[in-house]
Order: sequence, then structure tokens, then C-alpha cells
Amino acid sequence: MNGRAARWNAWGQHLAVAAAYAACYEVTRHVTFSHWILTAGLRLACLLLMPRRYWPALAAGEALPMIENAVLCMPQFGLAWAVSASVPMIVLCMAWVQPLRQRWSLYTADGQLRMGMVLAATLGCAVLTAVKTVVTLMTALLHSPEAWPDISVATYFWAYVLGAYLGALTLTPTILALRERAGGDVQATGASLWGSPLLRDVVLWVVPVLFGLAWLALATQHDGLRQAARLALLLPVLVLAVRHGWHGTAIAGMGASIALAATGTALLDPAMIQCQVVLALFLSAALMVGARLPMRAGRRGAQATPP
Repeated sequence: MNGRAARWNAWGQHLAVAAAYAACYEVTRHVTFSHWILTAGLRLACLLLMPRRYWPALAAGEALPMIENAVLCMPQFGLAWAVSASVPMIVLCMAWVQPLRQRWSLYTADGQLRMGMVLAATLGCAVLTAVKTVVTLMTALLHSPEAWPDISVATYFWAYVLGAYLGALTLTPTILALRERAGGDVQATGASLWGSPLLRDVVLWVVPVLFGLAWLALATQHDGLRQAARLALLLPVLVLAVRHGWHGTAIAGMGASIALAATGTALLDPAMIQCQVVLALFLSAALMVGARLPMRAGRRGAQATPP
């Protein structure tokens, strides 16, 4: 009886993981576009943090909405597209992340996050995401080439690489930072949360500054001023990186990425993509530098869950 209960409990855990991931995946998928792929960040965070015994549940959670979408759109894009679109992207990313996790733990022996490993996983998953997405796009083009305008596959490939990389930088470091801070010794009461200098900085001035710059970029008709407002989104990231290390970089970087995405007015806008490239490079460098700085006492989290 105990053995049966244990098996049912294990199955229940896997079903809960699959359902929770599928729900989060659907939310992020609806705010994703070609050069800002938030699903890549959710996917990578789960692969870095979840034990490998739950990876099949993650694959099932991503496969269900993808299969549903493929079945609904198959008459429009064809069977080959439906087959390609049904393959969960997370399965391809597993093939890249698993060797990294086998070679290195997420944290060093003294509790420092291996940011180099995180960024390597981010870049590899971004390239895999772009390859798979371009293959799926080409199957749709082969089905009905006359229905599509002339497009450059190479342009879309690099847009998808950027989108997956920046999307992962938007979510994954923030999830890792919040996990570390939640794993500290300080109880998560309202008073203690407001006592966090990082939270106070974010609420009191980072969010208003980012909102104001995004509004300016949308309201102005001057292209130069719009680009200046977009690039100025890096300033709060820089200040929080200096004040709070990579935790500040991650959280301010997420805010800056969201604000920058909100200023977009056209798909594959070259001016927007240029700013996103600058933001992605800046966040990568700031995360690497910030992860090597000593963290404030009481803020180092527990090490990653063992596989």
C-alpha cells in the first residue's frame, strides 16, 4: 500500500509540474514576438533549477499547447509545419543544458553563481531556438510560398537568436536572483521586504524612471530622441548593478527589457533591434562582473537542487 501511495504521489508531482509549466508557458507565449522571446527565459530557468527527473514533465507541459496550436493551424500551414511546430523546444535545449549541468554545478562550493555557465546555456539555447524556429518557418513557406512576401531567412534567424537570448536574459537571471533572496535567512514579512534596499530602489525610482523613458520613446516623433530614450534605459541597470551586484542587474535588466519592448511599433524594427543588441550585450557583461563581486551578507541563496 505504501508503495502504491508513493507511486501515485510521484505521478501527482509530475502532473503538477507539467500543469504549472504549461500555464506559465501559455502566459509568456502570448507576450512573445520574434526578437523578444520570453518563453526562452522560462524554459532555461526551469532546466537550470528543476531536478532532471522532472524534465519529462516539463517536456509534456510544453508539448500540449504546441500540439494544440499545430492541430488548429495545420490546414493553413501544412502537415510538415504541424510536425515541426509540435516538437517541444525544451527537448532540444535539454540536449545542450544537460552536459553543462553534468560538468558544472549551478553554484560553486562557496555559494557563488556560475554566471559563465548560465550565459553559455543562454547562448546555446538561443541558437537552438533560432534553428528550430527557422526550420518551422521554412516548412510553412514550402507549403504555400505564394502567400508569403519575400523574406530573408538569415534576417529572421539572427532576429530569433537575439530574441531568445534577450528573452532568456529578461527572465532567467531574475528568477535565479529571487530564488537566492528567498533562500536567505531573513523572513519574508512585509516589513522585511520593504526593508530591502533593492526593493526600495526598484519601487521608488527604477520603475518610475523606466516608465517615463518608455513613455517618452513612444510619445516623441523624433527618431533621435526616441533612440536616446531607449538607450537611457541602461542607466537604471547600471546604477542597480553598482549598488546591488548581479541581483540588481537581473531585476533592473528585466524592467529595462520590458520597457524597451513596450516602445516597439513595428515587427523587426531595425532601430529597436539595435537597442536590444546593446541591452543584451550590456546585461551579459554586467551579470558577469556582478556575479564576481561579494554579495551582501544574508543574501546568498542555497545551492541548486541536485539532479
